[in-house]
Amino acid sequence: MKIHIRGSRSGGNTSPSQTSRSSERGIALVFAMFIVLVASSLASSLMFMSQTETLSTLNYTTMSQVRYGAESGVHSAANYLLFTYVPPGDGTDPLGNYDLTTSPVRWNGNPVVLASNPAQSNYPADAKRTAFAQATPADATLTLNNRAIIYNARATLMSMRQITEAISGLPATLQTWEITGTARATGAGSAEVEVSAVIERQEVALFRYAAFATFTGCGALQFGGGATTDSYDSRDLVPVSGGPAGTNQAPVPDPWGSNVGTNGNLTELGATTTIHGSLSTPRTGVGNCTNNNITGLTQTGGSTVDDGMVQLPQTVSYPSPGAISPLPPTTNMQFQKNSGCPAGVTYCTAQAGVGATITPPSASTVVTLGDVSVTGGAALRLSAGIYVVNSLNFAGNSSIILDGPGPVIFKVAGLAANGNPLQTAIDFTGGSLTNPTYEPSKFQILYDGTSNIKLAGGAATAALVYAPSASASFVGSSDFYGAIVSKQVTDMGGVRLHYDRRLETEQLVAGNFTMGSFTWKSY
Repeated sequence: MKIHIRGSRSGGNTSPSQTSRSSERGIALVFAMFIVLVASSLASSLMFMSQTETLSTLNYTTMSQVRYGAESGVHSAANYLLFTYVPPGDGTDPLGNYDLTTSPVRWNGNPVVLASNPAQSNYPADAKRTAFAQATPADATLTLNNRAIIYNARATLMSMRQITEAISGLPATLQTWEITGTARATGAGSAEVEVSAVIERQEVALFRYAAFATFTGCGALQFGGGATTDSYDSRDLVPVSGGPAGTNQAPVPDPWGSNVGTNGNLTELGATTTIHGSLSTPRTGVGNCTNNNITGLTQTGGSTVDDGMVQLPQTVSYPSPGAISPLPPTTNMQFQKNSGCPAGVTYCTAQAGVGATITPPSASTVVTLGDVSVTGGAALRLSAGIYVVNSLNFAGNSSIILDGPGPVIFKVAGLAANGNPLQTAIDFTGGSLTNPTYEPSKFQILYDGTSNIKLAGGAATAALVYAPSASASFVGSSDFYGAIVSKQVTDMGGVRLHYDRRLETEQLVAGNFTMGSFTWKSY
């Protein structure tokens, strides 16, 4: 008999293979959950970074847009102050209203302020408060990418003073303003920005150069034939004996400090032609000058500019000497040795065998003459005054002599009887000008026209020539003490042009507005 024993299906021990498979299924689950966690964290980080980048880009964009709005406030205020605003100094807005001893300037004990909101302004003239508010409206809107940027402006007067301008003799008020523009944007990525700029107007010397030519083309300045420029100081003269017209002092020029300038080109010829200073021009380059390629400097024959070229940021504009009104007559007034004083000349005394002397009662007295000619070796002696003439002409070794401390100021019309410009308005080639003070400002020639000017030097020829629209030329090979401003300046005969260094701080005019600083900050 066989006995069979069967194992139970329930209970009992499991095989090793069954245990291994059960353990693997648990680890896989944990690993899968860990992977899901890592992936979720990575996705969250990426989403956070994306959101941060988006917000950063929005913030930067908004900040830039708001800054543009603040700059718009600065520009609108600056445009008003530069082109519309009239500084104090007249009957409607006298300087006496202001306390100029402090910075900012004060009125009624508070800083002088113009603001977009008139209620925030502090300015004695109501009309100017209103005009500023109209030019820079309160809460003006600048739309950028369909977003409204709201901006305002205010201007604080930091300093103010008044000078008397050379040439015109009129007062000019010089100011420094601090302009602040604020702008804001609301909503997502809101921002507020403040931009500040300082604009100021200072005085500048009218005669900063020994010679300046306003022409922008080739040959605006032409020096040759041994022409030179150097400098001296008319406050530092040395004793001499037997000088021209009884002078007992004369300058000793120094081979430096005599700069020239032009809006165009300097053409310099000859080995002994030397500029003892620098050349200032907005043009660049050295070499041949043509209409299609205007260089700053053209040199041949070994000529030199000691201190090289200085590039100007832009062309230089000079104020007009002003039209003459009323115009002088065009009748000929001839001064000769033995003919006395021409008819119609006031304050004139004849000097037999010499010429004539004109002695106005004051330096501000106007002496009106016509076409003045000094001939036949005559000497015309002039005391301080304002001489309004139609033209000036010298012939036959004649001369004009400064009689006294001066100044003698000639205002020249330069018109023919039909009103057209004369061919030549001023001609010194047949005579000389003697200024024993050697101060160029004591003898000034002002001309607003376009006729030619012919100049000649002498042992004591010291003068300022201001004719920004005329073409001037020197003849001969002598000395000219002073400075000249004209459209074109030509010295091809070897005249030695001596610049008076004291002119660097005298004969002042109001310069252009400049920006002194620019800052911005955000809130």
